[in-house]
Order: sequence, then C-alpha cells, then structure tokens
Amino acid sequence: MYASQALEKGCAYAVVSEPGVVHDERYILVKDTLATLQELARYHRQQLDVPVLAITGTNGKTTTKELIVGVLSRKYKVTGTRGNLNNHIGLPLTLLAADRETGILVTEMGANHPGEIAFLCGIADPTHGIITNIGKAHLEGFGSFEKIVETKTELYDHLAKKGGVVFYNAGNPILKKEVRKVRNRISYGLEGEGADISFRRSGKGSPLRFIWNAPDGERLVKTRLYGSYNLENVMAAVAVGVGFGVPPEDITEAVSEYVPENMRSQVITTQKGNTVILDAYNANPTSMEIAIREFAGLEGDKKAVILGDMLELGPYAAEEHNRILELLKMNGFEKNVYLAGKHFAGMSGKHGYTGFSDSRELKAYLKRIKWTGYTILIKGSRRMQLEELLEEL
Repeated sequence: MYASQALEKGCAYAVVSEPGVVHDERYILVKDTLATLQELARYHRQQLDVPVLAITGTNGKTTTKELIVGVLSRKYKVTGTRGNLNNHIGLPLTLLAADRETGILVTEMGANHPGEIAFLCGIADPTHGIITNIGKAHLEGFGSFEKIVETKTELYDHLAKKGGVVFYNAGNPILKKEVRKVRNRISYGLEGEGADISFRRSGKGSPLRFIWNAPDGERLVKTRLYGSYNLENVMAAVAVGVGFGVPPEDITEAVSEYVPENMRSQVITTQKGNTVILDAYNANPTSMEIAIREFAGLEGDKKAVILGDMLELGPYAAEEHNRILELLKMNGFEKNVYLAGKHFAGMSGKHGYTGFSDSRELKAYLKRIKWTGYTILIKGSRRMQLEELLEEL
C-alpha cells in the first residue's frame, strides 16, 4: 500500500520485498529492503571523496553534532544527520542525502547493543571521529559498562585502521587511554590538561561563557547554553573547526549564535513567570547525575525538581534510580521534588518524595500548585513525555 502511494505521489521507483505488491517496472523487488538501503548508502558514500566525521558517545551527541554543523558551515557545504536519525536506518538516510556539492559529511552514530558502532562504521567509513563521552546508558542492551566502552571505542578501532583523525577530550581518562591506538589525534580540554586546544570558564552560572586559546590569541565566547556540562560539546565543536581550518572568528560566532532546542537543555520562561530547564529528550544515570549537580549549583531559593524514569536499564534499573534519589538528598533537594514513572514512584515514598505512575498523573497534580518565580528542572527519558507538564508551570 505504501509503495503504491509513494509512486502515485511522484516517486520514480519503489524498493519492495513482497512479490505480491509488484505491479510494473517501477517496483524493484529485493530480498531485504533494510539491507538494500544500507548497501545503497555504503555504495553512495564510496562515491563521495569528502571527509566523513562520525560522532558517538553516551551524552551530548546531537548537541555536539549541531554545534559542529554550525561551525563547519561557515566554510563548507555540510550534510549532517537530521535530528537524531543515528541508527541503522537513520545513518544510511543521512549518507544518501549527500550530493555532489557536499564538502563534509557529519554523521551521528547511536548504539544500544554491542557491535553496533562497528557496523555503522562499515557503512559510513568515517575519516574523522569523536566520542563525546562514555557513561551508563542502554545497560539493558549492553549488559555491562565494559561492553559500552568496547562498543563506543569501535569508532577508534576503525579510524586506527584507516589512518583517520580523532578529536578527543584530554580530560576524560577513558578516552585518553583508548585513543592511544589512533596515531592521528587532536585533543581539547580545560587548562592544565595538556590539550592541543585549551579552554577555561569565564564567570559562573548560565548561560555558559568561556575563553579558548585560538590560533590568533585568546577569544571570549558568550553562548546561549545552560549548564557547564555543555562545555564538553562546545570544546568538541571548536576543536573540529580548528582541525578543518575554519577561521577563529567564524568558530566563535557560530558557537555564540547556537540556540538549543528539541528539549535538550532548553531554557523556557513560562506564562506563569517560572524558568524551566527542559531536558526531557533523553535520560540515563550519567546525564541525570550531571543535571542534578549542575542544578544544585544554581543560585536561588525557589527551585523545584521534576524527574521521570530512566529507561532501558534492565537489571540495573532499581539500583540506578535509587542512587539518583540519594543524590537528590545529598544535593539539598528535600522539598519541591516530584517524580514520574514506575521506577521512581515505587521508591519515592521511602525517600520522602511524591511519586506518580506517569506524567499524566503528575500533570493533574501540578494544576493545584501555584508556582511563580521558580526555577524548575525537568529531566527524564523521551517516552515519559515530561514536556506535557509545561502548560501547568
């Protein structure tokens, strides 16, 4: 049905795997449509004589990718992953979107089981790469943290064999160790970490401000990003810009103009006069811990925390959710804490918090709360749909 509709709307051909839907020569019958898509993307990529930058990691992939695309676009025509289409389907679609005018391909690679990054590298054949960081995510699929490290660093293995280039954070001990297998590498990091490109914070709080040692001298960058954890993403983008010869002034301007969206550390002022830090696109134990610690460091007495379950943790779910609740207490969040999801709700009581089975129950409860002038952190996995709470805040 979908194939015929596509042809009716103007498609030249339809690739299908069911003989019964073939009606004329416009239908191309294959054994496996997904495998065909991946092979087409692999072939198309080999026809492109351009650098291909692959970005993977536990947290910050999409923000880093968007920052890098913004920086590189100041000098090149860039084709990049749209949104977070970073899996075995999205990556081929990204590659096939590149045309003869493309100067650099920027691809995002996600993984939720062992061997997936190696598989995606086999399709995209990257020449450059970044692992943003390695933390606890998709533990259900990987089985252990060690397997996560092994899978993410498959990107380094590919680039080592290919003679490619790695951009890496010199302040990350795991990456600093694993990157030794790659001969060509460019490091970025904070002052004192011995990085090729160094950075330091300028002032406290948000938005994030920093100074970097550009080739033509120190440059101050005023971003529109919340949270010191975004400095990792910014450092990676700046390093890539330097590596590809983008002028320092263009790098600085591109980073300064970037505005986060899609529920990734968005700062929203509500009609009720509250400031909401909406970070509800994804959540795992590592990103949840960073968000809580960062939020605790913000000045102000009127603060509230709304958290939703972290998914795909398998047998580690109870342990990791309990650890996050203990972290809340350690950081001084005794009141104005609301939790949504079966994991958090199931253990909220023993920690003295209020829990709800899902975001709809929490939303109904929030109608009764009259917050004004509060700063509110909202953090949870995508399927929790915590963004629906905004209209009550």
